[in-house]
Amino acid sequence: MITVHHLNNSRSQRILWMLEEIGVEYKVKHYQRDKETQLAPQELFEVHPLGKSPVITDDAPKTHITVAESGAIIEYLANAYGKDMVPRKNTEAYRQYIYWLHFSEGSLMPQMLLKLVFEKIKTAPMPFFIRPIAKGIANKVLGGYVLPNVKHSSDFIEDHLSKNDWFAGKKMTGADIQMSFPLEASMASTNMDDYPNIKAFVEKIHALDTYKKALKVGGPYDYA
Repeated sequence: MITVHHLNNSRSQRILWMLEEIGVEYKVKHYQRDKETQLAPQELFEVHPLGKSPVITDDAPKTHITVAESGAIIEYLANAYGKDMVPRKNTEAYRQYIYWLHFSEGSLMPQMLLKLVFEKIKTAPMPFFIRPIAKGIANKVLGGYVLPNVKHSSDFIEDHLSKNDWFAGKKMTGADIQMSFPLEASMASTNMDDYPNIKAFVEKIHALDTYKKALKVGGPYDYA
């Protein structure tokens, strides 16, 4: 039996969707963020040393496997239970699958997190005489580095989706599950009118019965 250690309002929502897609029986252990820090609770450290979500445990016969990190979890589930979510090896679809599976957290999310951090710096409580300096530094980093990189990545994704039904081609794969969170977060925080194909992709996955079922299981999720 697979257990998803699910933190509310987090990347682990896409793991629930993955499990619904491959039709594997699972259970969910819910964790709530600290109301002040918005960080994961201490209990998650009992599951994995980093104390972060998503994490799954798989109690297959005679084994107890713990897997952390969204991409690693999706690869594990696809290889162990959902072969249809992995394209045939040595094909262009497989190369795209591997690329986008890693692009999500390796290239896209770091820039999005930097954007979030520097935007928060501009409004964070601080002495009034420091605020102009902090705001100036944040704007400099955002304008000179972070926002151009986010736009470049968004343009790249938009172009790819204009030519493909799914990230690995004509068929949904684990790469689409992995890419869902950053695109949902973009839609929730940014005007994406200039990216009709990204908007269409997010609307398409939100309309899936499997996605809707995962939402009911996972609970409140600000990005859907």
